[in-house]
Amino acid sequence: MSQQDDVPTAPWERPRRRQAPARIPLTRERIVEAAFVVLDRDGYDKLSMRQVAAELGVAVSALYVHVDDKDELLQLMYNRLFDDVQLPEPDPETWQEQIKDFARDGRQRLLRHRDMARISMQHVPFTAELLPHVERLFAILRAGGLPDRVTAIAGDLLSTYMEGFTLEESMWKERMKDSSWTVIGAQLENYFASLPPDRFPNLVALSDLMVGETNDYRFELGLDIIVRGLASYGPPSGYEDKAEDEAS
Repeated sequence: MSQQDDVPTAPWERPRRRQAPARIPLTRERIVEAAFVVLDRDGYDKLSMRQVAAELGVAVSALYVHVDDKDELLQLMYNRLFDDVQLPEPDPETWQEQIKDFARDGRQRLLRHRDMARISMQHVPFTAELLPHVERLFAILRAGGLPDRVTAIAGDLLSTYMEGFTLEESMWKERMKDSSWTVIGAQLENYFASLPPDRFPNLVALSDLMVGETNDYRFELGLDIIVRGLASYGPPSGYEDKAEDEAS
């Protein structure tokens, strides 16, 4: 401490103004981060450029220097989903498991943020940044020997399943914040079991199976059904070995 530090300011001298903290430059990255904060807190319906600006403590006009409009902001948020995606090299032996891993990872990415499935369903991954991911996904599908006419729509089929499942999952999660699925599930099971068996024999027979499984189980079963269906369009098991034997 200097000798002047403990001397009070003279009444005829103006006290020094405190220096304002340095502003952090506004960037696209910060805007997208703030948008995710708003999305997680308030949900998709309340996500707006004005709310994002308020989260950053800036005028809404400042956002438009970096982002054209809300549509572009949503696209940037969608692109962020793929930042850490690394699809493996296509392997004809394990292509089915590679596809399942892709879908599992996709579901987890969508679940990281509230209502992210709604944003995802509005966009297609055909931007310059995301085309390499689409290319690698097609390569994995073609490594399984799927016909081109099946491969061409399989990627969209998988995305629709991931997004639709996750959207329903997140909607029920929000709806049941104050409820227990265990209690509701038991009520549904008892209701189905109590139906007249002569009129609803299948509902009664399946009453203990329809609502008791976890979302993880349901997702995995649906994914397995889809991948098995895709595989049915490819060469039969052992086809490659048989072809090699015939060639020799």
